[in-house]
Amino acid sequence: MARKFVIITDSACDLPDSYYTEHDIDCVPLGFIMDGVTYGGEEGENLDVKEFYARLRGGAMPKTFQITAEQAKKHIAPHIAAGKDVLVVSFSSGLSGTYNSYISAAKEIPSTGARVAVVDSRCASMGQGLFVDYIVRYADTGATLNETIAYAEDLKGHICHYFTVDNLFHLKRGGRVSAATAIVGTMLKIKPVLHVDENGHLIAIGKAMGRKKSISALVEHMKALKTMGEDDPIFISHGDCMEDVEYLLELINPIIGNRRVVINEIGSVIGTHSGAGTVALFFKGQHR
Repeated sequence: MARKFVIITDSACDLPDSYYTEHDIDCVPLGFIMDGVTYGGEEGENLDVKEFYARLRGGAMPKTFQITAEQAKKHIAPHIAAGKDVLVVSFSSGLSGTYNSYISAAKEIPSTGARVAVVDSRCASMGQGLFVDYIVRYADTGATLNETIAYAEDLKGHICHYFTVDNLFHLKRGGRVSAATAIVGTMLKIKPVLHVDENGHLIAIGKAMGRKKSISALVEHMKALKTMGEDDPIFISHGDCMEDVEYLLELINPIIGNRRVVINEIGSVIGTHSGAGTVALFFKGQHR
């Protein structure tokens, strides 16, 4: 059944590039600055994600920037001018000002009778990707814009994000852990377990001794919270550490059966804050 409106999201959702083409989604590229060079965004240079992580491991310290309302308008306005309603699914307002840029853009676009609705996903990385995937599949049943907005607002509190990082340095830079915690944790090989809460904020919820135990902790959270039917997928993202994803898959395969699993690398924008070696598990649950 034909979709009744346009769906726009941004690259913070870390979906494979092929997904946007296959599902007819307009993706707004977010960007970052590293070693004085602007990458991504609307006009920045391209940088392969593996090269990004190689530089990160080599000590580079990138910095992200949010899109402006003007940049957001470039993606929304042509659809409105063509008389098409638009649903924008944004990166979490708890982690970025991107949502506010979409809101400002929507207010500035001249009215043609078509509508712009902006949904704050309160999600990040492939948690946002999973949220988008549910919305796309719902919209493709022929749901109206209002029906889809209501569906999305109800769903967002059930998109669970659980992840662990290999290096505490990037969390320290972002103010998520203290310098003392980062130093002691690194010395003792303590790995934090984190999630994105119902308000879209990054929260540390536990810690584990060693890499494998921290990955096991992600699975334990999934066991406790999952509420998935046969058509509910699992999404996994990682910071250039596919071997750790393979270990995660060994643990979850007996639990998830033959359901769809989508795996992709964490993009440079999210990777700037999470660092190389991040492993993240996303699923539908009772609550976040």
